[in-house]
Order: sequence, then structure tokens, then C-alpha cells
Amino acid sequence: QYKFRDLTIEELKNVNKTYPNFTFSMNTYTFKDGSQKDLLNFSGTVPVKYGNSYNIPIHLWILDSHPFAPPICFLKPTANMGISVGKHVDAHGRIYLPYLQNWSHPKSTVIGLIKEMIAKFEEELPLYSLSSSDAARQSELLSYIAKITEGETDMKSKSKIGGGKSEGYFNKITVVGAGDLGIACVLALAAKGAADKVVLLDLSEGAAKGGTMDLEIFALPNVEISKDFSASADSKVVVLTVNSLGNAQTYLDVIQGNVDLFRGIIPAVSHYSQNTVLLVASHPVEIMTYVAWKLSAFPKSRVIGVGANLDTERFQYTLSNLLKAQVPAKDSWIIGEQGEDKVLSWTSCNSVANQTEAMAARNSREKVANRAMEVLKGKGQRSWSVGLSVADLTDSILKDKRKAHSVSTLAKGCCNINSEVFLSLPCILGTDGVMERVQLEDDPLVQEKLQSSAGSIHDLQQQLNL
Repeated sequence: QYKFRDLTIEELKNVNKTYPNFTFSMNTYTFKDGSQKDLLNFSGTVPVKYGNSYNIPIHLWILDSHPFAPPICFLKPTANMGISVGKHVDAHGRIYLPYLQNWSHPKSTVIGLIKEMIAKFEEELPLYSLSSSDAARQSELLSYIAKITEGETDMKSKSKIGGGKSEGYFNKITVVGAGDLGIACVLALAAKGAADKVVLLDLSEGAAKGGTMDLEIFALPNVEISKDFSASADSKVVVLTVNSLGNAQTYLDVIQGNVDLFRGIIPAVSHYSQNTVLLVASHPVEIMTYVAWKLSAFPKSRVIGVGANLDTERFQYTLSNLLKAQVPAKDSWIIGEQGEDKVLSWTSCNSVANQTEAMAARNSREKVANRAMEVLKGKGQRSWSVGLSVADLTDSILKDKRKAHSVSTLAKGCCNINSEVFLSLPCILGTDGVMERVQLEDDPLVQEKLQSSAGSIHDLQQQLNL
């Protein structure tokens, strides 16, 4: 059942050679959503020097998408050991490390993971010795921890959400990334009320900080915060908001940093939600949507970017409500790239009797469009406004509204574009993502601009280490 069996076996041979005390077995692991899988796992001790020398017991589960997804790691304390909750270990013994967060094959290996584990444990010892009375009181907790680490959860204790519906059958959205944009998306989604449950995957190192801590303090109904990819299982939509905060020197370095983040995220979320729609809000959205599509191997219809949805909604609103323009605002679109290279287009033209009237109608339409663009100039895209746009898109997907949005989609075949690039185009969205593409008005200037954007995006993609 392991997709990359030979790679997995070869790596575990190396682990056994370096740490011969580890024992290997196949056991059933139960994820947070109640789903189960038979997974390879191993237990053993790692040597840690913290004044004295200690052998720290650990238990690692190898996912069936290994080596493209990181192991699930736990401490396995004995009855006379207590867990020191800290930056890298939670109260249940679950281990969190930068190495796991930044996991990327072939750079990342189990041996490398264990080495970092030892280094972090030498900075902050994860276990302490209990007195005999403490050990007795600890036995019940250890029993619970054993159930988690051995893949056995008490299903009777699972709370029912959304009117008692089974967790595998209701509308669940996962937001990946707990920065300002991720939290804005969670708040907008919760306010929209389209989802029965919203999961925020906080992949940052250490304990909850800032907005994530505030979300925990002022708990919202049906919002869960987790550091565990398995919490995203069976999501109808997975929203990607992560952006690299590394010390990038060039624009290409910035993009490559985001690509490296996606390599550790996309295989994992795709593994847990194999029928999900991936909605990309990370920057630059056109390239990161392409990266998500390649890494997930999903159909192109189920990988979309937020694209120019916000710009289009603002533009249409300005035409209809601020300028009271006598043009069909619903037929006006912002397409192409986000930013300075976005393009104005239309999906229909006013019916006119002759060429002279057609030209006059076009000129009138362009004048009011230019006025609308002036009104919108400098408004920018703040986290909360992008969050509202994300909520708008997910609402159309979850409710199968078949509503048209300008979103990043595979543009190959449109406007004589022959390369695999993603650009914003008007698309009908439903439960399976992009249902169909809306036909644009035939305009040579628009086609030329889209081809130019496609060429520059493709050139950047060619320079990436994907």
C-alpha cells in the first residue's frame, strides 16, 4: 500500500543500521477524524546528553506517502516518566520540529529527523523522572497517550459537530497557515457560515502566538486549531495562505522559498483529502497555483487560485453602485495576473445596429471602465479583504452555486497560450472546482497582454527547483 515502497524500505534500512535498537512493525493508526490506516511504525530510544546521558523513547509512524510526507512522531514515556511540555512537545507527547515542518524529499530523511530531534532534546529535555506517587497518578494519562501513539482513539469521546453529522460527510474547510492572511480567512469563513467546520493548520514552530492564541482564547464555534495535518482529513476545500519569511535576496528566492514550503505541505493535505479543491492564496498566486497543481497531481479543475476575484468584485461593484454606469457590470472582468499587469475584459458586447454604433458603445464602455479603475487605484489587497474573497469563493464551491468568478486556472489553450501557466479567467465554480470557463470577448489587445503574462510567468517557472 506504500506508494513509494522501494524508497521507504531503503531509508528504513539506513535507520536500522544507525539505530539497531529500533523495532519495526505494522499497526493500525487512527487519525483525528476517526479514519484508520495500517502504517509502518518503529519504536526505540535516542541518546541525549543533558548533563548526564539519557535514552529518550520515541515512536514514529511512517505515512504511506513517505518519503514525500513527514513521519508522525511521539515520545513514548514509561510509567516513571513525565512529559515536559515545551516548544517541541505537547501534553500528549506529540513531537513538533522545524525539520518536520520543512520536510522535503530528497533533502529530508528519517536519519536527519532523528539527529535534529536529539539536538533539540539536548537543548530542552522532553521527559523528567516521576516520584512513585506521581507515577501512580500518571498511569491513567499514560494509558491515554499509549492509545494515541498506538493508533487507538476512543471514538465515543469524539464530539459531534453540525447537528450530529458524521465528520466525513459535512462541509469542512482547512486553512493552511496561521499568519495574518490565514487568520483573516478563518474569521471570514466563520462569518460566512458556509462551512460546518473550519480547521486552521498552524505550521509555525513552538506554541501558539498572536492571532492564533487569540482564536484559542475567544473560541469560535466550529473552529479548530491544530498543528497536525491529519486534522485536515476529508476537507471539501483546502485554502493555502503560507508565505516564506526567509532572508530571500531576489524575487526568485522569494518564490523558491514558497515552493519549498509547498513541497512539505501539498503531498500531506492531498493525502488526507484526496477529493478536495485546493484554493491557493499564497504569493505569487499564479505560480503557486501551478506548483500546487504539479505537487498534488490533482485534475486542473480542482486546483485554483484566488486570482483576480477580489479585483473583479470591486470593479463590478464600482461600476454598478458608485458610478451608476449604464453598462452590464456583470459582464466586466479583471483577468490575467494580480498586480500591475492585470487586464480588463468583457464577456459580451452591447447589441448595436452598425459598426459606427458598435465603436461608440465600445468607447463609452472603456471610458466608464477607466473611471472605475481610477476609483479603485491604490486600494491594495489587505489580509481581511483577501479573506472575504476566499470566503466568497469557498461559498460558491461548497454550495455548488455555479457562479462565475475570476480565478487562477490553467490557461493553456486560451488565447493561443501553449505553456502550462495559470492566469485569472472567468470560471463557473461548483463542488468540483472549475466547472467550465466563461467565453471572453474576442479582443486582440487582451490576447496580446495575456500571452505576455503567460510568457513571463513560464520563464520564472522554468527557473524554479520544483
